[in-house]
Amino acid sequence: MTPEIVEHPDRPYVGVRRTITMTSFGLVGDRIAELVGWLAERGAGLAGAPFLRYHSIDMAADRLDVEAGVPVAAPVEGEGDIRSGVLPAGRYATVTHHGHPDRLVGVTDELLKWAAGQGLRWDMTESGGAEHWGCRLELYPTDPRVQPDPAEWDVVLEFRLV
Repeated sequence: MTPEIVEHPDRPYVGVRRTITMTSFGLVGDRIAELVGWLAERGAGLAGAPFLRYHSIDMAADRLDVEAGVPVAAPVEGEGDIRSGVLPAGRYATVTHHGHPDRLVGVTDELLKWAAGQGLRWDMTESGGAEHWGCRLELYPTDPRVQPDPAEWDVVLEFRLV
């Protein structure tokens, strides 16, 4: 599990954004399947792995601004609380975790420490005890319909660098 730096172009997506707590993640995460179905109804396919995007994290207040999203090949107009957006181009530090998503806290810690050791800076600002991220992603390339055991999933972390 060695992190690396990758360059990404702008990536269009559709998503649903909510402010949640650590115990109400399902309000966002459970919407991924709905987004995939919504796109299928419109004849738009996925252009990559579904993801969770962390806009802001305030662990002390147990408050997270998170978006569930699905990349698309070309922009798709949103509807209701489904909105279209773009993951910004840039350099991202990335690492892949194989195993249950509940182990991501440790993997995230390792990525943050690795970047600090490399002298890298995140596209992130802090204010009022919260971290505000330019683009911090957890991508889920494993299809749970094909592999229902979360212990066998791959999860890719991608955090945008300055």
